[in-house]
Amino acid sequence: MSVPPWLEPLLTTSFFSVCRVHGDAARSECNMFCLDCNGADAFCFYCRSSRHKDHQVIQIRRSSYHDVVRVAEIQKLLDISGVQTYVINSARVLFLNERPQPKAAKGVAHICEICGRSLLDPFRFCSLGCKLVGIKRNGDASFKLEAMSEELAMERREGMIQRRPMSSREEEELRGGAQQDIYPSTPPPPPSTARRRKGIPHRAPFGS
Repeated sequence: MSVPPWLEPLLTTSFFSVCRVHGDAARSECNMFCLDCNGADAFCFYCRSSRHKDHQVIQIRRSSYHDVVRVAEIQKLLDISGVQTYVINSARVLFLNERPQPKAAKGVAHICEICGRSLLDPFRFCSLGCKLVGIKRNGDASFKLEAMSEELAMERREGMIQRRPMSSREEEELRGGAQQDIYPSTPPPPPSTARRRKGIPHRAPFGS
């Protein structure tokens, strides 16, 4: 099966509404999705503890009013090859669905095969939703992970991400943020509060 049965319900689910049961709690936004409960709605942190404790659950996040999922979570469940990924708040994510783009920018080298959205890198799709459409339309892609050991599959996926051509924007971010994000620069020593004493002047010896 190239498309798991829970994927289309995931892509059509509305997230980030307030939970009707735990609306007064601090973490009441519905940003969880259960892969074991077919047709289930999104639910909150507290619903997970009570109703989905032993189920396979993924957390959905939001970027610029669009739903995203962390690559570290979704790549264990789906083959995400061909889908553009982004680094947002130091986490690599991908978008669940197509994002409207009024007009494609001129001189764009890479675009989504389905919706025509401009991409940063030479990927085929802008989102999981567009890859799903591509699978149904052309049949030349799949979400099914290859039958290999989990460790080898992880190395393959990480290598795929690391070997992809890096855009000039990412190169600038990497150069500008490496010192700050990975190896923080050593702060300069604080100025000394003690005033240095001036040397004691010496008179020239008197002539004999």
